[in-house]
Amino acid sequence: ATPEASPVLAVGETAIDASPEWLKAWAIRSFGADDKTVLLLGIGVVLAAIAAVLGAASARRRWLAFAGLVALGAVGVLAALTRPDAVPGDAIPTLTGVVAGALVLGGLRRSASLDEAPSVRDVPGAFDRRRFLIVAGAGAVAAVAAGGAGSFLGRRARASASRAEVSIPRPASPVSASAPALDVPGLEPFRTPNDRFYRVDTALFVPAVEAEGWRLRVHGMVERELILGYRQLLARPLIERDITLTCVSNPVGGPYAGNARWVGAPLRDLLEEAGVRPGADQLVSRSVDGFTVGTPTQVATDGRDAMLAVAMNGEPLPLEHGFPVRMVVPGLYGYVSATKWLVELELTTFDAYDAYWVQRGWARQAPIKTMSRIDTPNGSRPVRVGRVPVAGVAWAQHRGIERVEVRVDEGAWRAAQLSDAGTLDTWRQWVLFWDATPGEHRLQVRATDADGLTQPEERAEPFPNGATGWHTVVVQVS
Repeated sequence: ATPEASPVLAVGETAIDASPEWLKAWAIRSFGADDKTVLLLGIGVVLAAIAAVLGAASARRRWLAFAGLVALGAVGVLAALTRPDAVPGDAIPTLTGVVAGALVLGGLRRSASLDEAPSVRDVPGAFDRRRFLIVAGAGAVAAVAAGGAGSFLGRRARASASRAEVSIPRPASPVSASAPALDVPGLEPFRTPNDRFYRVDTALFVPAVEAEGWRLRVHGMVERELILGYRQLLARPLIERDITLTCVSNPVGGPYAGNARWVGAPLRDLLEEAGVRPGADQLVSRSVDGFTVGTPTQVATDGRDAMLAVAMNGEPLPLEHGFPVRMVVPGLYGYVSATKWLVELELTTFDAYDAYWVQRGWARQAPIKTMSRIDTPNGSRPVRVGRVPVAGVAWAQHRGIERVEVRVDEGAWRAAQLSDAGTLDTWRQWVLFWDATPGEHRLQVRATDADGLTQPEERAEPFPNGATGWHTVVVQVS
């Protein structure tokens, strides 16, 4: 059994998979990276409520608590065995929890003489049986919920230790150590620190994968099936590139975009080695937890810096961002390009298979749309009269940003100053100095990519292929 077969994790991930698209979008929009914590708290609240009901009901009918325990166990087993990567042994944590919960509940009842005849247990001054049973029921439910948790934490500790022992080789193709950045207070840095880099995925708990046991299988419509270990991947020629990633769930002006310096093995070289057969127009990548991503094969092999990344901003990938290996393909939204905890690459066709998010109505192919954002001022506090820097970032990965314009109160568009270009695959910082006057003002920004296309004013929600619209900020000047 895997640690992820813990009933809480299995039920939570099943809930994520079964949730309607509008609910997932609302959770990401409302809670951001904390959406999974909210889900876990919700599961805890539901379990506590069930425990209270079972405990109270079993005061007169002892079988109710045990029947409820078995029912909860059945839900946990079903969730564990229907996960994409399930094996029969994944039922063990839940079954162990059910047995442990039943033993605990039975032992507590006997110690309190609750299974004795009424003349024995209904002694004046005896403690509140109902309260006891509620507590006992909660303990039994907790035993089910905790199944596999210790194993999960132990595996995470081993994965962290494995990561600490990794030494990333010097890239054969490095980039300059300098960053083409503007120095403006409140402006997002050119490179997003790892601990601030956005995380949007379906993993309820971060998968814990050890580098020593990691394997990548390349198969499907290929001439030669390949299996690589972690050391074999590190021994390949590595490239280093600054690349901006963007989540398709990012609303206009949203935070789900970040730029990092990645080190990895070129994906195109690996696919050439495997020998892609004609007609294989989709590359399906799979995570260790069974999550799937579908990427156009042509995009992965057209010369852009698509890679199997092993390092992020000068250190091995953090566990939260895919250690030991993730995929990075510039120019596409993350749900069709950026698989974390990667273990499998399958060459197939779009007609033959729909990946996880495509099955839920998102577009099959999703190039990133040109977008710009105002970071400062952000409207949360008044600004002073006088010269005010209006600054932010703009991106159009694999096309590049040519121009950013800002306007105030529906006035004329003014060209902003841009940071150095870096590469076509990174965002560009921008700044415009504005002579602010007292009162309320409306700031807007738009960007034009290197193909000459300006982002449209019309607002569109992220579903099904990315948001559009001009970011607008209202500020008070005093």
